[in-house]
Amino acid sequence: MKHLSKSKLPQFAFAACLLLSSAVAWAATDTPVGTWQQVDDQTGKVKSIIQITDNNGELQGKVLQVLISETGPHPVCTKCEGDKKDQPIEGMTIMWGVHKDGDVWDGGKILDPKSGTVYKVKLSISNGGQKLDVHGYVGFSLLGRSQVWIRQQ
Repeated sequence: MKHLSKSKLPQFAFAACLLLSSAVAWAATDTPVGTWQQVDDQTGKVKSIIQITDNNGELQGKVLQVLISETGPHPVCTKCEGDKKDQPIEGMTIMWGVHKDGDVWDGGKILDPKSGTVYKVKLSISNGGQKLDVHGYVGFSLLGRSQVWIRQQ
């Protein structure tokens, strides 16, 4: 391998970093893993910030911040059942058990803290990884409702 002169080394290092950062950016957009703005499907406003993580192939979603709440700052899940009952929504895991299945992620559950209802969930990426279709349903996936979440930069 030919040695790089000292004058070429900074250019090489810059090019290598650029290539590596491009690969990392691409890899980050082909999966739901990341931080998302939850957009209300009725008002179109960003209601909360959700972080999706991968725990050994299982995706989980946690509420990092509630931006809009009908009950004021730092709302609690009054309609939830079990260990989530009356717990703060910020910091709460609202999605769990989701696994990759071809071009979608499904098999898990998602909690709507407003109603306390737990739905089956299916996720799909669109717009070059910048949008996430979050489809919650009971029974068949044809029934239910969807929200589009926006990847937070």
